[in-house]
Amino acid sequence: MNIYEKLGITSNVAIIIMSLGLMLFLGFLMTRLTKKLKLPNVTAYIVTGILIGPYVLNLVPQTVVSGMDFLADIALAFIAFTTGEYFKLSVLKKNGSKVVVITIFESLMASLLIFLVTFFVLRMDLAFSIVLAALAAATAPASTMMTIRQTGAKGDFVDTLIQVVALDDVVGLVAYSLAISVAIASHSGEAVSIGSIIIPIITNIGIVALGGLFGFIMKLFMTQKRSNDNRLIVSLALIFMFCGICALFDVSPLLGCMSMGTVYINLTDDDKLFKQLNYFTPPILLIFFVRSGANFKLDALVNTSTFSGAVPLVVIGIVYFIVRILGKYVGAYLGSASVKKSKEVKNYLGLALIPQAGVAIGLAALGARALGGEAGTTLETIILASSVLYELIGPACAKLSLYLSKSYSNKLEDLTEVPLVKEDGTIKTPLEELIDRINDIQQRIPKHEQSLKQEEIAFTEEAEKYYSQVQKTGFIRK
Repeated sequence: MNIYEKLGITSNVAIIIMSLGLMLFLGFLMTRLTKKLKLPNVTAYIVTGILIGPYVLNLVPQTVVSGMDFLADIALAFIAFTTGEYFKLSVLKKNGSKVVVITIFESLMASLLIFLVTFFVLRMDLAFSIVLAALAAATAPASTMMTIRQTGAKGDFVDTLIQVVALDDVVGLVAYSLAISVAIASHSGEAVSIGSIIIPIITNIGIVALGGLFGFIMKLFMTQKRSNDNRLIVSLALIFMFCGICALFDVSPLLGCMSMGTVYINLTDDDKLFKQLNYFTPPILLIFFVRSGANFKLDALVNTSTFSGAVPLVVIGIVYFIVRILGKYVGAYLGSASVKKSKEVKNYLGLALIPQAGVAIGLAALGARALGGEAGTTLETIILASSVLYELIGPACAKLSLYLSKSYSNKLEDLTEVPLVKEDGTIKTPLEELIDRINDIQQRIPKHEQSLKQEEIAFTEEAEKYYSQVQKTGFIRK
């Protein structure tokens, strides 16, 4: 019996609204605790969902959790659209081919190792091992981008990292589309044919093209006269409509929304819309991750499954966690070495690719919905268990990689470049050097420019005239 039944609340509308309020508020409160422990918000959301879900405190009924499975599509859509911002052609032209090679190496190495271990060592179901291997390719763009913004890191390492993370999800989705088709055909008793592999590829190509079309339509609607409120309304309308079309054909919106964001940023160079969406999406992502935690069956961790052989799911989750890290690091190292990247990229890129949450959890939720029953529960349990571990150490590893690669620094001498010798050939004193470095930083700080309305400009001009008169004559004109 859930808390609403104990309180005598039978209205479905009241239960849903109150559950949403609890998810948002308690998710926020949990971040106050994880912030002190220096853990990412995603960890707080998942833990909150586990605690208030039907398997612990039962504050959110199972009917509400089950009725919110559409959140996976919407969350993936927003994540993918904002990721498209980093596919600017001007940036891709610089080292696009190298990034593709690195991405193929690190994503396929992680998938290959996961498949070998789960199928040959743990003796798991073949189709299920393929799906897990496909999900191993994905990386969490949200965690990585958050770490880059917090540190202010920049340089070749950061540019390479952003593009690899974005392409990671492309590879992961293509691999997932193929894997889930094989798994569905296998579990339904049908033979896996060439058509069952080719059709998902053709479908995703069509979704990418359609996403690009939506990006062009978005560009047409985003005129300069459009207010910020209407820009947000139009962008949400198009993203939601696209999600609906993808759901109609039972296809993930990830690739299409990424294509939409890519086309829009290259046609308009308008990054303000992406920033505006970044302010809007946190509540949606919070509810999605809390809902994922609420759907997490704790008792399933100690159980075995038809698809996992005799191995408990908690063991599989830990093995998946370790092997994927190994695959990401080795793949990134080999890929960077093959394209002759710098020592910093080669040695530390793999550390930055450890985080895995949003995309993997979203795809796991879609996979659970597609497979259904025991297979779906098993898949979501393994990915959620490992995602909690990834979010505990992933952001810290990403930050460490940025520091070791010298992409950011807290030292004043690393932030500025000033000559240490005067024009007369004498060496500057420590105080003179400090003053020069402070002046260098001040020159780099952009001047604050604010656009004023015509009324404000006129008022400012009159005020300046008034002040000038007082200065000259010493009295006020009446």
